[in-house]
Amino acid sequence: MIAAGYSGPKLWSWRRDLNPRPSDYKSDALPAELRQPEQPCSLPQIGRITIAKVTTESRRNAKTAGSNPGAIIPRLMRVVNRTCMPRRTKATIIIVLLVLLVVALAAYLRRKAPPEAARLLPESDCILYFNLRPLRSYTHFDRSRVPHDPQYQAFIDATGFEFERDLDEVAFGLHRMPNPLGPNGAVAYSEVFLGHIDGKRLTRYFGSIAAQTEEYAGHTIYDIPSQGRTVRVALLGYDMVAASNTPTPEQIHSMLDRYRTSALPFSGSSLLTDHYAEVPLLSVAWGIGKVNVPLKSDGIRIMGFHFPVALDTTFIGSLRWAGALRLRIEEIAPSEMAATLSSDALNTVVAIGRAAENNLPSAMTNADIRDLLNSTDIEHKKDRAVVTATLPIALLQKLVTAPNSLRSLPQPSNGQPGSQPGSQPGPGP
Repeated sequence: MIAAGYSGPKLWSWRRDLNPRPSDYKSDALPAELRQPEQPCSLPQIGRITIAKVTTESRRNAKTAGSNPGAIIPRLMRVVNRTCMPRRTKATIIIVLLVLLVVALAAYLRRKAPPEAARLLPESDCILYFNLRPLRSYTHFDRSRVPHDPQYQAFIDATGFEFERDLDEVAFGLHRMPNPLGPNGAVAYSEVFLGHIDGKRLTRYFGSIAAQTEEYAGHTIYDIPSQGRTVRVALLGYDMVAASNTPTPEQIHSMLDRYRTSALPFSGSSLLTDHYAEVPLLSVAWGIGKVNVPLKSDGIRIMGFHFPVALDTTFIGSLRWAGALRLRIEEIAPSEMAATLSSDALNTVVAIGRAAENNLPSAMTNADIRDLLNSTDIEHKKDRAVVTATLPIALLQKLVTAPNSLRSLPQPSNGQPGSQPGSQPGPGP
């Protein structure tokens, strides 16, 4: 007997939308225009897209992008947009990629930028830079222990700083003086030293020999009398010192101003801006100079030979490691004729030197000089003359062997700061 009201067995469909369910009051109450529309999402055949896969794709794109960091972002954006993930996750990945791009771009610019020690130098006629860390590893000149001059030894005892051991980088700016016979000499110098410095001991030492001090841009400038000049010295940071012996404080002020913007990778003097891009990458030592005044007899003499140097000539020299120490000197002449005269004079001198070193008795020659001359190559390209050579390590060791006397160091005189200015040397060359 079938109970009253029984209408037979109910068949349930496997399709969810055909099965009646109680109404969802939240969905019913929400207007249609405010409901989240469903977005089509097509997962690739490889399965789920994870952050690890996006990172792998970014590495692949970074390799194909080459030296253009800006080409990476559009590709990675397309990869992220193709993936099926919440919007918040996509936004997070995009932000991370942008941060990585900024870091990579900053590292790229810093690698292409001049060293900080050189960027701090004021406007000058010539810039010289030395990275002593690789030079020290090549030559081991810090292991050569020689007796120190008493003045230099007193400086070491007072500050704990030894140039052969503690100096890492140094940059020089050379300033031509209007009157070579004047009290300031023919050339003045601005320097930036970077190394392992005990700031407290060095501050006490400078304070003991300074005639007066000046406060500028949050730094103390010590005015130290030296050989008729005033050497101005300031500690820039825990590992950096600036000095200048120019007649006015303008140069030391310029270095302190540049220090405040030293994070900018391409700041620096006009000489750096115009020509640093032509310095070979990874050079451990380099120099840039420009001839702004006519020279006597329109050139210079070396070992009795005349080398023509025209006005407005720029020289770029560098030393870098490329399996061997490669020396490169480039002359940018104001005209093609001037470059031709220079290259011809250099070829003549090198040919004479090679003949002498290869034909004279060994007792009268030097093996290192002979190797240097035999590796020398001179090339003329329009308004440029380029000299390249391989510098023997033994010759470099002789050139950078630590001297036993550094007469340029300041030293207190009988405990009286600033006394006997004519006898006190300054920290500059």
